[in-house]
Amino acid sequence: MDKHTERFSLAGKRALVTGGAQGLGFAMARGLAEAGAEVVLNDVDPARLAKAVAALEADGLAARSVVFDVTDGDGARRGVDRIEAEAGPIDILLNNAGIHRYAALEAMSLADWQRVIDVNLTGAFMVAQAVARGMLERGAGRIVNVCSLMSEGTRPNTANYTAAKGGLKSLTQSMAVEWGPHGVRANGIGPGYILSDLTRHLAEQAEFDAWVKSRTPVGRWGTPEDLVGAAVFLASPASEFVNGHVLYVDGGWLAGL
Repeated sequence: MDKHTERFSLAGKRALVTGGAQGLGFAMARGLAEAGAEVVLNDVDPARLAKAVAALEADGLAARSVVFDVTDGDGARRGVDRIEAEAGPIDILLNNAGIHRYAALEAMSLADWQRVIDVNLTGAFMVAQAVARGMLERGAGRIVNVCSLMSEGTRPNTANYTAAKGGLKSLTQSMAVEWGPHGVRANGIGPGYILSDLTRHLAEQAEFDAWVKSRTPVGRWGTPEDLVGAAVFLASPASEFVNGHVLYVDGGWLAGL
């Protein structure tokens, strides 16, 4: 392995990916595994997890699973403890679990507001806190939080999601400032409009699809695989001096007016 390749290698590392059994999380988990990491996929659905792990193992990649709900702080801590007891230290955390609940702001129920905040923001906080304890003791670790284009702006009917992702950007900066001096780097990935199961219903609306393509300078929706390079970079030694940054993977969306 040459020095350039080594900078991006995750060989010998272990990565926990929340919401890793499908969609963006699974694509990024595959990318981390292809870079050499053993990936631990998290989800609330054991059957979905088993299928995802089997798919990675079929390609010769190292993978295992852990079931817990990111909104259950005690469950997250037990899950992290189990991983580290059975497999070894978690070197990388990719906080990816997230949901949408669309509603106009004036009509949004408290339940829909709270659920999105709980999963997308509080869940990331609780899992990061559980993982960081070991990282801080060891003096090393990488945390990558999946933020969003909406960490910077918003659209109608997404106030809960925007608030959560804006908060996650700020939380990422807090992690970077508090944990950086102890060897733990925290950064974010900000996906733009990525075609996935969560957004397919939007892409199927001709007017919205045309708007996304015309508004995005590269002229297309992103794919989950478009996020892999950013995930590997932020998890690898190549980003050693990158801390508290959100890397937007949006096809140039934020560059335009």
